Amino acid sequence: TNKNQIKVDLVDENFTELRGEIAGPPDTPYEGGRYQLEIKIPETYPFNPPKVRFITKIWHPNISSVTGAICLDILKDQWAAAMTLRTVLLSLQALLAAAEPDDPQDAVVANQTARLWAHVYAGAPVSSPEYTKKIENLCAMGFDR
Repeated sequence: TNKNQIKVDLVDENFTELRGEIAGPPDTPYEGGRYQLEIKIPETYPFNPPKVRFITKIWHPNISSVTGAICLDILKDQWAAAMTLRTVLLSLQALLAAAEPDDPQDAVVANQTARLWAHVYAGAPVSSPEYTKKIENLCAMGFDR
């Protein structure tokens, strides 16, 4: 299968709600993960952007780890009617590839956490023994796998 895969499925017959899925981009902490998205299409589409949020839990500076809300300009004021859902999903993949916390020290922790969440929630493979240990610790603390 193509690693850059994106896909969209209908949830209802009215085309008002869709499920998107994007693959975590290669060479990022999200690699190997599959991320489910909730896509709600407003009646004013394509003149207004779809409302998109991550269903799969993800650790990223521009995405809420609680609600899955996404901070991305094309989903707000930079939207253009010519944009497609494919554009949106590809932009979200690019956003995952461009996760840059301001502080380099934060970046190390953020990367480790993102990788851990990618494994636990998005099905990414475990990459090292220390991650396995961290996952066991999280499970011991009562977090769901």
